[in-house]
Amino acid sequence: MKSVAIVGAGPSGLAAALMLARQGRDVVVFERFEQAGPVGAGFMLQPTGLAVLDALGLTPAVEAMAQPIDHIFGREARRGRIVLDVRYADLARPRPALGVHRAALFEVLHRACLEAGVRFETGREMVAADSGRLTDARGVSLPPFDLVIDASGARSRIAAARGARARPLSYGALWATVPWPGAPFDERALQQVYRGAARMIGVLPVGARPGSPDRLATFFWSLKTADHAAWRAEGLEPWKAEIRALWPETAGLLETLTDPDQLTLARYGHHTLARPVGDRLAVIGDAAHSTSPQLGQGVNMGLLDAWSLTEALASEADPAAALSAYARRRRWHVRLYQALSLGFTPFYQADGRLLPWVRDHILGKVARLPLSPRLLAATVSGLLLDPRTRGLR
Repeated sequence: MKSVAIVGAGPSGLAAALMLARQGRDVVVFERFEQAGPVGAGFMLQPTGLAVLDALGLTPAVEAMAQPIDHIFGREARRGRIVLDVRYADLARPRPALGVHRAALFEVLHRACLEAGVRFETGREMVAADSGRLTDARGVSLPPFDLVIDASGARSRIAAARGARARPLSYGALWATVPWPGAPFDERALQQVYRGAARMIGVLPVGARPGSPDRLATFFWSLKTADHAAWRAEGLEPWKAEIRALWPETAGLLETLTDPDQLTLARYGHHTLARPVGDRLAVIGDAAHSTSPQLGQGVNMGLLDAWSLTEALASEADPAAALSAYARRRRWHVRLYQALSLGFTPFYQADGRLLPWVRDHILGKVARLPLSPRLLAATVSGLLLDPRTRGLR
């Protein structure tokens, strides 16, 4: 299997491209935008995703721009009751996560891909893949590749043709990149404040963009996607007043938000592609499995997909056997985290009072029982049913 086409230049697509190029394969990445670049705000690289970067030798370059995260902390707005408390020190093998701006991870992966000889074709939106032959949005079909990897995200038309149908979730979130606000915010923690399950505010330290020393944070606010137009029409001041009432310490941070266009609405959906492989085709990342971000696994799951696929291709001489091995290796980890994300979401993004009451009065106490902190830390870190246990450490 020599020639490989990858659709999408996100983290999972770039990681797969780099690994396969280092195996000596001829790799070309097709990107629908005119210039490949990062899309979205900051996120958390969990220990699972960091282990993949370790294997690539790229962790130090990402760490130089990122912010270590030791702690995830959430409290209820009215009474200050602690309802989420996750510490990476509770892991059997403690390792902090990293808060990362998407531009930082893209820069490191993209540069490494170019150095490895990966070719990029931009302004090419691929909409179909059949037996290794890609067809773009203009109806132009390319000569067949030995393998096509679909890493084009949750709205992939290639995955949709294989039966992937995202079930839209009613709640999304507004995201913005803001200057790091400093004290009283903890630079080593993701902090969240909730009012019921209909209001969630978060501040995540994400380090710096490439070429800049300025430290940044990702600020987010839970919002129903159907309410986005009304939010824009109402203006920022009533929204800011509501946030200040729930979390007064955000007042300085909110002053940096002066235009609704600074905030991007992220829409979430849930789907799992029953079989993420086909004839000369592998589907990875959000194209294969998308969900809400409550467990912060999106990028990390995509990196694990890329690692699992390239390891299978390296260890199996028969291409069909390699694709089947990839699907098996990822099956149970993906299903577990899809189920966990779907189960946790209503406790943090939903209407009604029962589930947030259970979260605030019961789940917080359960999380403090013996062994619960380690289990909770392992869950958030992506380590349950970790597919790397059969290879990468």
